Amino acid sequence: MRAYIIKRLIQIVPTLLGITLITFVIIQLAPGNPAVFKVKMATQGQVASDAVSKQIIEQTKKLYGLDKPLPVQYLLWLKRVVTFDFGNSYKDHRPVMDKILERLPITIQLNVISIFLVYLISIPCGIYSATHVGTWLDKFLTLFFFILYSMPNFWVAVVLIMLFGGGDFWDIFPVYGISSIGAHSLPFIPWLLDRLWHLVLPVICLTYGGLAYLSRLTRAEMLEVIREDYIRTARAKGLSERVVIYKHAFRNSILPIITLLAFLLPGMFGGSVIIESIFSIPGMGQLGFEAVLARDYPVIMAITTISALLTLIGLLISDILYAVLDPRIKLE
Repeated sequence: MRAYIIKRLIQIVPTLLGITLITFVIIQLAPGNPAVFKVKMATQGQVASDAVSKQIIEQTKKLYGLDKPLPVQYLLWLKRVVTFDFGNSYKDHRPVMDKILERLPITIQLNVISIFLVYLISIPCGIYSATHVGTWLDKFLTLFFFILYSMPNFWVAVVLIMLFGGGDFWDIFPVYGISSIGAHSLPFIPWLLDRLWHLVLPVICLTYGGLAYLSRLTRAEMLEVIREDYIRTARAKGLSERVVIYKHAFRNSILPIITLLAFLLPGMFGGSVIIESIFSIPGMGQLGFEAVLARDYPVIMAITTISALLTLIGLLISDILYAVLDPRIKLE
């Protein structure tokens, strides 16, 4: 096990380098230039001659190091990243890590609540459907989760705002930000309640899709395992149905579900661009979206690099959990 973990950790380095190189090339090939964008924003509403504009663009490129060849730019960026220095944002000249650390807690709050609800609801529903195949409740859950999975989250967000956010019907939940004005001065319990009240609609939008997918996956895996010979043997030995389902069947059917854990870490870091934009939540998804619009290369590279690293770590954790839950798997 130790040798396997060391081998996988070593493999992370070239994989991460390849991901950052591809990302760097893609954003360089994308239309637009941060220097030109910065000049347009600085001279908005003002008239400048072509010569003056060109001079300002050249000065801006030199300031950001964009006048150097692309290989040199990448190597300089890579040299800083080794020390976890992602440079300064082109948009407001703030350190990139400061901007990420400022937005990250908000995105983690959203995703932790959402992931907890997804697993809390979907796994019991999937197990019930698999053990009560053909019943009216199994058919209802199958249809209900199929409908949920087919609905796009941006459409659901708009509908929820219209229904419960003061649109055309009830004004129950806030639809802007994550806290009320002046909430930071409240005691902890009122502040927590205010924060949770603001997160109700965004969490619903982030939860229902994963809820439908994981429930159907759990049902399918449980149905496959229940038909195995060792399950019939366990029942023949006189074990209770509860022990057969939860100790034998569920433990073996959970292996594919663990694969999803590899994507939880980057998902918690990256956030949701659509939901955070609709509800004006200052999280990582909104930060990445704003960075793309502003051609803010340091922020884009930082978010991509950290997300890739978390994905690789998540895959390693999934493989280790495989071995813990199923001793038959020999990682060596």
